[in-house]
Amino acid sequence: QVRFVESGGGLVQSGGSLRLSCRTSGINFKIYAMGWYRQAPGKERELVASISDSGRTNYSESVKGRFTISRNNPWNTVYLQMNSLKPEDTAVYICRAGLNTNNWGRGTQVTVSS
Repeated sequence: QVRFVESGGGLVQSGGSLRLSCRTSGINFKIYAMGWYRQAPGKERELVASISDSGRTNYSESVKGRFTISRNNPWNTVYLQMNSLKPEDTAVYICRAGLNTNNWGRGTQVTVSS
């Protein structure tokens, strides 16, 4: 059974930064691509950033240049560094192990005030 411990969310002013962490257990972390998704009220869940098992990264256009995804395989952890935050980044941010699986974390709330 896959387990996730997500942390780092909170309330920040526009232009501020946050760093999200997602520590997993129950999987062979190093062979999984990892993704950070977000879901705002009334909106569909969207992929924000992903990182392959080899470290290749991809970002949505809305966060490119502001967010950075990284991973630490010995610690079974994936990170999302979020800079220059905007009010429209407000959402629940959710970690996923594998990009076509049902392995989802519970999410951490990020709120950006204007």
